[in-house]
Amino acid sequence: MFSGLGRFVVRRPWWIILAWVVAAGAVISLAPKLTSSSDEASFLPDHYESIRAADVQEAEFPKQQNVGAIIVFQRSDGGKLTAGDSADITRVSRDLQAKKIPEVQAVVPGAVSPNKLVQTSVVAMPKLTDPEDTAQQDAVEKLRSDLKPELKGTDLSAGITGSAAQALDESDASERAGLLVGVGTIVIIIVLLLVIFRSPIIALLPVVLIGLISPMATGLIASANKAFDMKADSSIQELLTVVLFGVGTDYILFLLFRYREALRAGEDPKSAMVHAVERVGEAITSAAGAVIVAFAALTLSSLGMLRSMGPALAIAVFVTLLAGLTLVPAVVSLLGTKVFWPSKSWQREPQGTGFARLGASIARKPAIWALVSALFMGALTLGALGYRANFDLAGSSLPKDKESMVALENLQKGFPAGTTDPTFVYLTSTDDGSLPAARTAAFRGQLDKVEGVGEVSPPRLSKDGGTASFSVVLSDPPASDKALETVKDRLRPVAHEDAPAGTEALVGGTTAVYVDINKAVDRDYSVVFPVAALAIMVILGLLLRSLVAPWYLMLSVALGFGATLGATSLLFQQIGSQPGLMFMLPVIMYLFVVALGTDYNILMVSRLREEAREGRTPHDAAGTAVRHSGPTIGSAGVILAGTFATLMLAGNSTLSQMGFSLSFGILIAAFVMAMIFTPALTALIGHRAWWPGHGDEKRGGRGPRSGKGDGSDADGPPYASSP
Repeated sequence: MFSGLGRFVVRRPWWIILAWVVAAGAVISLAPKLTSSSDEASFLPDHYESIRAADVQEAEFPKQQNVGAIIVFQRSDGGKLTAGDSADITRVSRDLQAKKIPEVQAVVPGAVSPNKLVQTSVVAMPKLTDPEDTAQQDAVEKLRSDLKPELKGTDLSAGITGSAAQALDESDASERAGLLVGVGTIVIIIVLLLVIFRSPIIALLPVVLIGLISPMATGLIASANKAFDMKADSSIQELLTVVLFGVGTDYILFLLFRYREALRAGEDPKSAMVHAVERVGEAITSAAGAVIVAFAALTLSSLGMLRSMGPALAIAVFVTLLAGLTLVPAVVSLLGTKVFWPSKSWQREPQGTGFARLGASIARKPAIWALVSALFMGALTLGALGYRANFDLAGSSLPKDKESMVALENLQKGFPAGTTDPTFVYLTSTDDGSLPAARTAAFRGQLDKVEGVGEVSPPRLSKDGGTASFSVVLSDPPASDKALETVKDRLRPVAHEDAPAGTEALVGGTTAVYVDINKAVDRDYSVVFPVAALAIMVILGLLLRSLVAPWYLMLSVALGFGATLGATSLLFQQIGSQPGLMFMLPVIMYLFVVALGTDYNILMVSRLREEAREGRTPHDAAGTAVRHSGPTIGSAGVILAGTFATLMLAGNSTLSQMGFSLSFGILIAAFVMAMIFTPALTALIGHRAWWPGHGDEKRGGRGPRSGKGDGSDADGPPYASSP
């Protein structure tokens, strides 16, 4: 099949390229724009309590003001606020509201803090529905510029914090980060490919070809989202870029290394490309199938953000696979050996390389290498026991000198940290009657006694008097672990148990949404991961025609995942003393480390089977496979890890965690899991690894030899120096 595909592409390269250009143009011109949402609540199913509470709010309190920003006032000398200072704060708030700044509904001065150090003004803004709408950020920027002259002649200093202010500061910080990451990604790919192949043509090939298919993949995803009414997470575009460049560069490398190997064996350029597609086609198709299945398993998630992310990334990988099997061979077959220009090193294989020595050592002592690599990954996996999820992405990622962070710190001098984003408790009568004042007052008293609650406002009644809204300010920042514990373990149980007879209590707000997301993510881990693992095992079983190999291949992937999560937890939580890791990090690691790690495993085990079919013993096959596939997997791993590592240039902890975990995980997958553990274990298991299909049997009738290899085989010279 793949041999026929290779011949078809090589004979008609211009037609293949033209077909891709036309298809890309059609998709890009006809597809709708890819839209996204960053409203976490919009991704939760309706049965979660925070969503039911939001429904009550919209039905009974549609005009309930949303706290978009908070102006934090204090004396410039750090002293206690006076009556004159409070009068100035009232005047400043009135003047700011009078300016009629778009998106600013009201600027309402609040009470002085009990210790007289801080006073706030709440900036009411409409609920944000479009994550790409920056109008509220523009409003905060205007407020900040107008606030400075208003403070002249007073003894006050002030700063603006809150969700809109943090979004503005995060946007400013991410502009530089985005530029660094984008430029860094391209530079790393080009530089590493130049080092590996010494050819500017190959260095630019992934950038040009992926630049063509990237908007095509985005267009197909946007069309699918529109057709099936799916919502995309706001981070999908960045993830798409990484997937396309990462997977695309991998597949291009797999093809080019095999193409170069065929040329060194004496084949002409056209035949060499057909040979490369034939030998690599099945491996990268199976690898892509495993990645697509892993991504598609996310459709089982209860979170909308993951359900939409899975098909989107699966579409991107499928388009990349088609390009790897058709567009890339077509372009390279036109260039021929000029693709390696000006280097001549493609004509000869280096002798005594590190990969050849590693292969020889694994062939001689597979048990030691399997044990050492397993212990290494297992030891790191123990660090995953200390993993904690962190939802405070803005607070942990923004530089501490940003105005929103400075103002938040000043706010906490006099008020509970949860002032910036209160939690709401809704008490609703279930018998269609109104709520007596005595019952709501008693209920408020019970809420006020909850540990972790700073203050509870007097109830606000709906028009029919059947629902009361309580604004609950938590003592801790809304997205912190302590705030989540307060809502989950204390506030919700008290609200449910102490709700008067004939009423129902619901707890909502941002902190409650995070509590429910955490619950949904825990559920998804128990469903999505096993289903994805089972599906990948089925693909491995079909590819290898074996019931044995898929088990230890998935074991190696699990060890790689655990080692990555453990190393990241140790570095950022224990050494770096951060409160936790980004709550979506295990899912993102699953998407990339597990799926792409399976890619490398498939490439290695396919080569192991190929070498066994040539009549080599299991030990010799492992050594030869490491020698030939090691450079491919190593180069792909270094380039992909380098690409992910550019995220650490962004300068905030969230992207640093993502950059480190993904780059470390890819290196583990390439250099420990696929290059050492898998071939060593396959050599130990021997012929039984391919049971019951015996896919390692030599074509033509003669089976593989048994016994321990000595570094040579009957069909050729010793693998440590063979051509």
